[in-house]
Amino acid sequence: MTALATVTPAPVSVNRRLAAGAVLIAFGLADILIFGLSAHKGDATFALALPGASVSVPSVHVPVAPVSFALGAVSILLGVTRAAIDESALARRLSIAVVLVSFVFCLLCWADTGGWAGGISVNVVSLLQNTLADSIPLILGAMAGCMGERSGVINIAIEGQLLLGAFTAAVVASAVGVLWLGLISGSLAGGLVGLVLALFAIRYLVDQIILGVVLNLLISGLTGYMYDRLLVPDANTYNNASTFSALKVPGLGDIPIIGPIFFDSTVFLYITYAAIIFVQVGLFSTRWGLRVRAVGEHPTAADTVGIKVLGIRYGNIIMGGLLAGIGGAYLTIGSVGTFNKDMSSGLGYIALAAMIFGRWTPLGATAAALFFGFTEALQSFMGSISVPISPFLLGMLPYVATIIAVAGLVGRVRAPAADGKPYLRA
Repeated sequence: MTALATVTPAPVSVNRRLAAGAVLIAFGLADILIFGLSAHKGDATFALALPGASVSVPSVHVPVAPVSFALGAVSILLGVTRAAIDESALARRLSIAVVLVSFVFCLLCWADTGGWAGGISVNVVSLLQNTLADSIPLILGAMAGCMGERSGVINIAIEGQLLLGAFTAAVVASAVGVLWLGLISGSLAGGLVGLVLALFAIRYLVDQIILGVVLNLLISGLTGYMYDRLLVPDANTYNNASTFSALKVPGLGDIPIIGPIFFDSTVFLYITYAAIIFVQVGLFSTRWGLRVRAVGEHPTAADTVGIKVLGIRYGNIIMGGLLAGIGGAYLTIGSVGTFNKDMSSGLGYIALAAMIFGRWTPLGATAAALFFGFTEALQSFMGSISVPISPFLLGMLPYVATIIAVAGLVGRVRAPAADGKPYLRA
């Protein structure tokens, strides 16, 4: 027994460092061998203004091969450094960010000069606009996850909240003809799923992960059935809603480059801004947030000082559901106006991954959601210019990015101590 107790584990940290360095080097080699050597002649053009913009911003021209060689060399150097030196957490994150940005930039340069775009330049403003738009349901879903798990309840049902919110918003907006009623009803639908989740998880002590998965499957089947029985036979009445128009913020929306990206969008983007501020400030700068975090870390101690543990958990799950329902409503009345079966397409699970990637903080989850949203926008852009890459591979981009982020980039993280643990008063 003594001999067994003295056995020391293998130095996993060294192996992890070597593996991380090898991955960074692989990205650098891809920059050089794929995008640099196979680049077509000419410069890549990056437009910094939308067509017809009131303020003209000159486009940027980039020589593809030299830039790909230079960025690839930088990535290889960072990979060698990562493998050889035990860097600080900040240095590791910066090196990963530099390598990923270099890879994406070389990819865009290669695609633009390949002739597949038909002479159309890469519009940076449009790409970032689409990134924010694609990130809206992810951010709102991640906020719902943060609110639930900070209070100690795992919310796997974000997918179902998005899907039911999308279905309800489309049906109500189509039947009534009032978009705001569709938005409100979609939010309430997400809150209803949150209430069911809270009731079974908190009162009846059902396993929270299994419960979330079951709710997702139930809502998928229910909305699919209603789609076939109600929406398809009478689509003009129940599945033909209009969508919210873009609202430009006076003054701010006319700022070159950043104005069209951040201040010229639908009301959903501005609601998302408000949700991020509400959750971030509420959780970390208010008495309510202190109580929520106390409940998520040590509910017994919180109960002894008079904090209503179960009440806070109920409230957080329901409020998170309301936010996720708005994200679901965006999928229909915020973008296409119609509902399709399983149109959330795993966005709830990606939102959950964004929350973990962001280390259970609203701002971190927002940054992660933007990362995933960018992969979706990049996939759409690459598909629109018909690059010689399989559309199936392009469609995998957001999900592959999720796996890489959670499995390889997030590192060691600690969830709230009471996360997923039911609380029973003594």
